[in-house]
Amino acid sequence: MVIGVRSPRAGKWDTSRVPDIVVIPLAQWRDLRNREAVIELNELPPLLVVEVVNESTKTVDYRAKRVEYNVLNIPEYWIVDPLTNKVTVFGLIEELYEPVEFVGTESIQSQIFPELRLTVEQVLSAED
Repeated sequence: MVIGVRSPRAGKWDTSRVPDIVVIPLAQWRDLRNREAVIELNELPPLLVVEVVNESTKTVDYRAKRVEYNVLNIPEYWIVDPLTNKVTVFGLIEELYEPVEFVGTESIQSQIFPELRLTVEQVLSAED
């Protein structure tokens, strides 16, 4: 299911972003199945959103979406970047995103899912 996230784009709150991956609690997913699949501003934000960079989305993924997702208090935002072979994890620390970059065989460290065991190589090879 494609899930949108209401977002403050261009100073307006009537637009939505559709991340490549959205992780939400099961109860929230069940609710979204029965209506337009857009997480509204008055609802709990996703636990995690993931964007996969390509040449045409690079600036939007690294800059615009980072700011928008931060405003929405999404606890964790990942950028999977096959152009530079890295994964950047942005975690909310004192209401601001702090980036941590992972490359190669490094295990990706998630604040939201500390039990997750994935390396950058595993994530990038899954895209092929």
